[in-house]
Amino acid sequence: MQHPEPSPIVACTISRDVRNFDLLIEDMETAMGEAWGDLGFHEALAFLEQDDAATLEFVAIAIDETDEANLDMIADLIEQAGKAGVKVILIADDVSPAALHALLRKGADEFVPYPLPENELQAAIERLRRPPEPVAEAPAAPHAPASTGREGVLLGVQGIAGGTGATTLAVNLGWELALADKANPPKVCIVDLSLQFGSVATFLDLPRREAVYEMWSDTESMDEDIFRAALQCHEEKLWVLTAPPEIIPLDLVSPDDVSRVLEHARQRFDYVIVDMPTTLVQWTETVLTASQIYFVTLEMDMRSAQNTLRLKRALKAEELPLERLRFCLNRAPKFTDLNGKSRIKRMAESLEIGIELQLPDGGKPVSQGADHGLPLGASAPKNPLRREIAKLATSLHELGKSDAEAA
Repeated sequence: MQHPEPSPIVACTISRDVRNFDLLIEDMETAMGEAWGDLGFHEALAFLEQDDAATLEFVAIAIDETDEANLDMIADLIEQAGKAGVKVILIADDVSPAALHALLRKGADEFVPYPLPENELQAAIERLRRPPEPVAEAPAAPHAPASTGREGVLLGVQGIAGGTGATTLAVNLGWELALADKANPPKVCIVDLSLQFGSVATFLDLPRREAVYEMWSDTESMDEDIFRAALQCHEEKLWVLTAPPEIIPLDLVSPDDVSRVLEHARQRFDYVIVDMPTTLVQWTETVLTASQIYFVTLEMDMRSAQNTLRLKRALKAEELPLERLRFCLNRAPKFTDLNGKSRIKRMAESLEIGIELQLPDGGKPVSQGADHGLPLGASAPKNPLRREIAKLATSLHELGKSDAEAA
């Protein structure tokens, strides 16, 4: 009897223990059939130094937080693969951004977060297989939209306390609004006004540019070119004005400065989402009075309850529009948690507020997506928090279209 020859090995997973990455095993079997193998870190280092390594098309190096103690060895693996002409896909589960960036700088060709998004490994392999494009002029960066002659919708987002999910809501709401209409995609911009510790740039893996600081330093002379130079684009869908690269005093920016920047943004975008600092500043009133809706995120704890009462007293004392506030409960109890729903009702009644939006606990994928610089719609599309924010974006866009048609 003639036995069929085994498939040649053209790919290899490298990990401390591949059994910790069961989804990777499934995706490799789907993409490569039997034409792949598995090696530990030390075995892989020895193998990549041999001539046989040149037969490999790529290696998939899978790491988690435990492997951060061995970053030097993993970096050596990436460098050795590059010398052997072998492509590298880096697969990371709960790895710190600093460690991830250090490994990517060593020469990894592709990065895929773990748990693997659907079909993402296959897409990464296909990108590796594409022939290199001829060297030519670098493609021009996408241009920020020009003035539309009408003002876009302004949505403020502020956390009543640290860690209540305000930036998560702002970033993912912006992403979902940008995808709300495939036929006529809305133009969306996120403005990070948490000028000292704003993290929108981190959530979307964008660099912090000195042009942002220069713009805020002299908004009186700001023109269209200066404003556009300060903007960045994520995946050619979502525009962002990040926080400055360095910590600046909050009183460096005046209400007039904020008004000028928001005016420029509203003239060019259908939706402008402002991620506010937790601190109340002199230009909080500027954003609140200009916003159609001002989302306030809170949690079901004593600090949120006390800060909500203090915020209401402060706004009433200044005769500011309380009716624009929309309270959003982060990490809300599940639908089946009747005791939790009863606590929400008692909290709303005692604070004399309406909790109009309940955001479910998205769990670990929320922080993982933020660390990898991806909105939930890209990193965990089936996540319950992503679905709730997508529903909110759809309803806001439908409301915006109906108002535009009525006008």
